[in-house]
Amino acid sequence: MTRFFLLALAACCVLLAQEKNALVSEAKFPWTVVRDNLLKMAEKMPAEDYSFKPTPEIESFGQRVAHIAGANLYICRGVMGQPAAPRPRPVATSKPDLIALLKQASAACDAAFDSLSDAAAMEKISSRLGGPFPPEPTRTKLATLNNVVRHANEVYGYMCVYLRLKGIVPPSSAPE
Repeated sequence: MTRFFLLALAACCVLLAQEKNALVSEAKFPWTVVRDNLLKMAEKMPAEDYSFKPTPEIESFGQRVAHIAGANLYICRGVMGQPAAPRPRPVATSKPDLIALLKQASAACDAAFDSLSDAAAMEKISSRLGGPFPPEPTRTKLATLNNVVRHANEVYGYMCVYLRLKGIVPPSSAPE
Protein backbone atom coordinates (compact mmCIF):
# COMPACT_ATOMS: atom_id res chain seq x y z
CA MET A 1 0.00 0.00 0.00
CA THR A 2 2.80 2.42 0.87
CA ARG A 3 4.49 1.67 -2.45
CA PHE A 4 1.28 2.47 -4.37
CA PHE A 5 0.86 5.69 -2.41
CA LEU A 6 4.42 6.80 -3.18
CA LEU A 7 3.94 6.06 -6.89
CA ALA A 8 0.68 8.00 -6.92
CA LEU A 9 2.33 10.91 -5.11
CA ALA A 10 5.23 10.92 -7.58
CA ALA A 11 2.80 10.88 -10.51
CA CYS A 12 0.94 13.85 -9.05
CA CYS A 13 4.20 15.77 -8.62
CA VAL A 14 5.14 15.13 -12.24
CA LEU A 15 1.74 16.35 -13.42
CA LEU A 16 2.05 19.51 -11.34
CA ALA A 17 5.53 20.17 -12.69
CA GLN A 18 4.36 20.10 -16.30
CA GLU A 19 4.05 23.45 -18.02
CA LYS A 20 0.56 24.84 -18.33
CA ASN A 21 -0.58 24.68 -21.97
CA ALA A 22 2.60 22.91 -23.03
CA LEU A 23 1.20 22.10 -26.47
CA VAL A 24 0.39 25.72 -27.33
CA SER A 25 3.65 26.95 -25.78
CA GLU A 26 5.64 24.50 -27.88
CA ALA A 27 3.80 25.56 -31.04
CA LYS A 28 4.34 29.26 -30.31
CA PHE A 29 8.14 29.02 -30.31
CA PRO A 30 8.56 28.72 -34.12
CA TRP A 31 6.04 31.55 -34.50
CA THR A 32 8.21 33.87 -32.39
CA VAL A 33 11.26 33.04 -34.53
CA VAL A 34 9.60 33.77 -37.86
CA ARG A 35 7.74 36.79 -36.44
CA ASP A 36 11.00 38.35 -35.32
CA ASN A 37 12.77 37.50 -38.59
CA LEU A 38 10.02 39.10 -40.66
CA LEU A 39 10.10 42.29 -38.62
CA LYS A 40 13.90 42.51 -38.69
CA MET A 41 13.82 41.89 -42.44
CA ALA A 42 11.28 44.66 -42.99
CA GLU A 43 13.42 47.02 -40.94
CA LYS A 44 16.68 46.07 -42.72
CA MET A 45 15.38 46.74 -46.24
CA PRO A 46 15.92 50.42 -47.14
CA ALA A 47 12.71 52.36 -47.78
CA GLU A 48 13.72 53.07 -51.36
CA ASP A 49 13.93 49.32 -52.04
CA TYR A 50 10.40 48.48 -50.93
CA SER A 51 9.39 48.77 -54.60
CA PHE A 52 12.18 46.38 -55.67
CA LYS A 53 11.16 43.35 -57.75
CA PRO A 54 13.75 40.72 -58.67
CA THR A 55 11.84 40.24 -61.95
CA PRO A 56 8.95 42.29 -63.36
CA GLU A 57 6.46 39.41 -63.02
CA ILE A 58 6.63 39.04 -59.24
CA GLU A 59 5.59 41.18 -56.32
CA SER A 60 7.75 43.91 -54.92
CA PHE A 61 9.32 43.60 -51.49
CA GLY A 62 6.65 45.92 -50.08
CA GLN A 63 3.88 43.83 -51.65
CA ARG A 64 5.33 40.74 -50.01
CA VAL A 65 5.34 42.49 -46.63
CA ALA A 66 1.73 43.56 -47.19
CA HIS A 67 0.81 40.01 -48.20
CA ILE A 68 2.20 38.30 -45.10
CA ALA A 69 0.98 41.00 -42.72
CA GLY A 70 -2.52 40.90 -44.21
CA ALA A 71 -2.69 37.10 -44.20
CA ASN A 72 -1.44 36.80 -40.62
CA LEU A 73 -3.80 39.50 -39.38
CA TYR A 74 -6.80 37.88 -41.08
CA ILE A 75 -6.08 34.35 -39.86
CA CYS A 76 -5.04 35.21 -36.30
CA ARG A 77 -8.08 37.42 -35.77
CA GLY A 78 -10.22 34.61 -37.12
CA VAL A 79 -8.72 32.11 -34.69
CA MET A 80 -9.76 34.43 -31.87
CA GLY A 81 -13.30 34.58 -33.23
CA GLN A 82 -13.07 38.15 -34.46
CA PRO A 83 -14.85 38.98 -37.70
CA ALA A 84 -13.10 37.42 -40.66
CA ALA A 85 -14.55 39.44 -43.51
CA PRO A 86 -13.12 38.95 -46.97
CA ARG A 87 -9.55 40.11 -46.77
CA PRO A 88 -8.54 42.77 -49.21
CA ARG A 89 -4.85 43.22 -49.88
CA PRO A 90 -3.58 45.89 -47.48
CA VAL A 91 -3.16 49.23 -49.25
CA ALA A 92 -0.15 50.36 -47.22
CA THR A 93 2.93 50.89 -49.40
CA SER A 94 5.42 52.95 -47.40
CA LYS A 95 8.01 51.27 -45.20
CA PRO A 96 6.69 52.85 -41.96
CA ASP A 97 3.08 51.90 -42.79
CA LEU A 98 4.01 48.35 -43.72
CA ILE A 99 6.13 47.87 -40.61
CA ALA A 100 3.21 49.16 -38.52
CA LEU A 101 0.89 46.68 -40.27
CA LEU A 102 3.37 43.86 -39.71
CA LYS A 103 3.57 44.76 -36.00
CA GLN A 104 -0.24 44.82 -35.80
CA ALA A 105 -0.44 41.39 -37.41
CA SER A 106 2.31 40.06 -35.12
CA ALA A 107 0.43 41.32 -32.06
CA ALA A 108 -2.76 39.65 -33.31
CA CYS A 109 -0.96 36.33 -33.77
CA ASP A 110 0.74 36.62 -30.37
CA ALA A 111 -2.71 37.23 -28.87
CA ALA A 112 -4.15 34.25 -30.76
CA PHE A 113 -1.50 31.90 -29.36
CA ASP A 114 -1.79 33.43 -25.88
CA SER A 115 -5.59 33.13 -25.87
CA LEU A 116 -5.53 29.35 -26.22
CA SER A 117 -5.38 26.65 -23.63
CA ASP A 118 -4.30 23.24 -24.89
CA ALA A 119 -7.94 22.15 -24.81
CA ALA A 120 -9.15 25.22 -26.73
CA ALA A 121 -6.37 24.69 -29.30
CA MET A 122 -8.08 21.43 -30.28
CA GLU A 123 -11.41 23.14 -31.07
CA LYS A 124 -12.32 22.88 -34.73
CA ILE A 125 -12.84 25.98 -36.85
CA SER A 126 -13.44 26.53 -40.53
CA SER A 127 -10.31 26.37 -42.61
CA ARG A 128 -11.69 29.47 -44.36
CA LEU A 129 -12.52 31.27 -41.09
CA GLY A 130 -16.10 32.06 -42.02
CA GLY A 131 -15.68 32.13 -45.77
CA PRO A 132 -18.27 30.64 -48.09
CA PHE A 133 -16.68 27.20 -48.25
CA PRO A 134 -16.37 24.90 -46.47
CA PRO A 135 -18.89 26.10 -43.86
CA GLU A 136 -18.27 23.27 -41.39
CA PRO A 137 -15.33 23.19 -38.98
CA THR A 138 -12.49 21.41 -40.71
CA ARG A 139 -9.29 22.05 -38.75
CA THR A 140 -8.20 22.78 -35.21
CA LYS A 141 -7.20 26.23 -34.06
CA LEU A 142 -3.70 24.92 -33.41
CA ALA A 143 -3.42 23.46 -36.92
CA THR A 144 -4.55 26.81 -38.29
CA LEU A 145 -1.87 28.64 -36.31
CA ASN A 146 0.73 26.08 -37.39
CA ASN A 147 -0.26 26.91 -40.97
CA VAL A 148 0.32 30.61 -40.21
CA VAL A 149 3.84 29.71 -39.09
CA ARG A 150 4.45 27.58 -42.19
CA HIS A 151 3.21 30.28 -44.57
CA ALA A 152 5.08 33.08 -42.79
CA ASN A 153 8.30 31.08 -42.88
CA GLU A 154 7.79 30.32 -46.57
CA VAL A 155 7.29 34.02 -47.38
CA TYR A 156 10.33 34.90 -45.26
CA GLY A 157 12.40 32.47 -47.32
CA TYR A 158 11.26 34.07 -50.56
CA MET A 159 11.99 37.53 -49.22
CA CYS A 160 15.54 36.54 -48.23
CA VAL A 161 16.30 36.49 -51.95
CA TYR A 162 15.19 40.12 -52.25
CA LEU A 163 17.59 41.13 -49.49
CA ARG A 164 20.47 39.05 -50.91
CA LEU A 165 20.00 40.67 -54.33
CA LYS A 166 20.38 44.03 -52.61
CA GLY A 167 23.52 42.90 -50.79
CA ILE A 168 21.78 42.65 -47.41
CA VAL A 169 22.27 39.61 -45.17
CA PRO A 170 18.90 38.26 -43.94
CA PRO A 171 18.30 38.30 -40.17
CA SER A 172 18.41 34.52 -39.77
CA SER A 173 21.85 34.43 -41.41
CA ALA A 174 23.24 37.29 -39.32
CA PRO A 175 21.83 36.87 -35.84
CA GLU A 176 22.47 39.72 -33.46
